Amino acid sequence: MFSGSIVALITPFTPDGEVDFVSLRKLVEHHVSAGTDGIVAVGTTGESATLTVEEHVKVVAKTVEFAQGRVPIIAGTGANATHEAITFSRLLSNVGIAGCLSVTPYYNKPTQEGMFQHYKAISQETDIPQILYNVPGRTGVDLKPETVARLAEIPSIVALKDATGDLERVAIHRELCGEDFILLSGDDATGLDFVKRGGQGVISVTNNIAAADMAKMLSLALEGKFEEAEVINQRLMGLHHKLFVESSPIPVKWAAHKLGMIADGGLRLPLTELSQEGKTVVAQALTEACIY
Repeated sequence: MFSGSIVALITPFTPDGEVDFVSLRKLVEHHVSAGTDGIVAVGTTGESATLTVEEHVKVVAKTVEFAQGRVPIIAGTGANATHEAITFSRLLSNVGIAGCLSVTPYYNKPTQEGMFQHYKAISQETDIPQILYNVPGRTGVDLKPETVARLAEIPSIVALKDATGDLERVAIHRELCGEDFILLSGDDATGLDFVKRGGQGVISVTNNIAAADMAKMLSLALEGKFEEAEVINQRLMGLHHKLFVESSPIPVKWAAHKLGMIADGGLRLPLTELSQEGKTVVAQALTEACIY
């Protein structure tokens, strides 16, 4: 259902801070042409935290419209309030998305039982396939494998995006959740190794900048051609790391603007423009990756 190279798509803004739907259309076309296997619209990389509810829904709907069925669209629907996550799932239920990506509740630091009940409540309100998203470095809470296993028993919960970078969890999740449960990496630097260990793909920030390379690398990896995939991965390794030299998506939006992919690299407060030092670091990584 979900596999390969999936982009955690940035949300472009105009110079006056409005959503730039012209650039969004260009980005979708770029990913279709590059062979991207899926698009996450308004995930955390898409600045979901600073979009209004109306903007959030419109960006997802427009992404589906622009894709025209050529690539599956996954909507970011996570929130730290369960009722808000349910609302997003309901509002997006009829726009044509293939699935929902729901980050663990952030800041309020629920227990494992709290997270189980959170996702169970969401699943009871929609038939759309649900992807769990565990990123402790940003949320302050870690969805443990045992809890993932409990949630995997719910039919509509079909996958996990694991951004812990802990490769030992791939085998643990596979044993606990079964062969049919989809495991996706959310950490570019360890993404290829994640697939080598049995994962089905990567939801990637690097993909915003190196879509064709990521698509080729994941295609090779899923065919078991790991040596060829590793050649590409090593060339991109600087990007995997340096696109996080400051809080994401600050660096990747600057890079996308520098490459002419979006009209403006602006963000919404509290995120601010990439520092001059950061620009130097990211520009060097682009050069090393043979992208710029």
